[in-house]
Amino acid sequence: MIVVERKTNETSIRVAMAIGAGRADVRTGVPFLDHMMTALARYSGLDLTIEATGDLRHHLIEDVALTVGEALRRVLPATCARYGERTVPMDEALVQAVLDAGGRPYYRGPIPSSLYEHWMRSFCDAAKVTLHLRVLRGHDRHHIVEAAFKALGFALRQALVDTGTVFSTKGAVSLGDA
Repeated sequence: MIVVERKTNETSIRVAMAIGAGRADVRTGVPFLDHMMTALARYSGLDLTIEATGDLRHHLIEDVALTVGEALRRVLPATCARYGERTVPMDEALVQAVLDAGGRPYYRGPIPSSLYEHWMRSFCDAAKVTLHLRVLRGHDRHHIVEAAFKALGFALRQALVDTGTVFSTKGAVSLGDA
């Protein structure tokens, strides 16, 4: 179990994460964020505990994304499958997530919520993953955002599989902490 804490003048975040069975215990004070983090845990197979408080919703959502991303970066096996892709329908919404957990941060969306668009970008930056989200159809913002988190979760589940092989022509990349 990896534990990452982030404390600023605006927020206090604690995330515990492990590759597991998709269990979640999430308490952020933002019901929709709790719902999305629980869905992410369930569909990715990550065991996730989040305790978070903050001054503004924007700060809280952003700092949860950064902390969850950092925790994911730390639990990624060096020999993970690296790539994952899933398309998820939710009522009228259809969203595709394509992921590369190869150490390069990049995000391409958008999804129709500035807060959760920012969550995705911050998460990718901290996790050092590439994520392309495509909203193929839909008009209900809740359904689109939820389908995006579920698709991300499924893509992570595929990418996290420990294969015993490094999927890179560079071999395993090691970055020293300065």
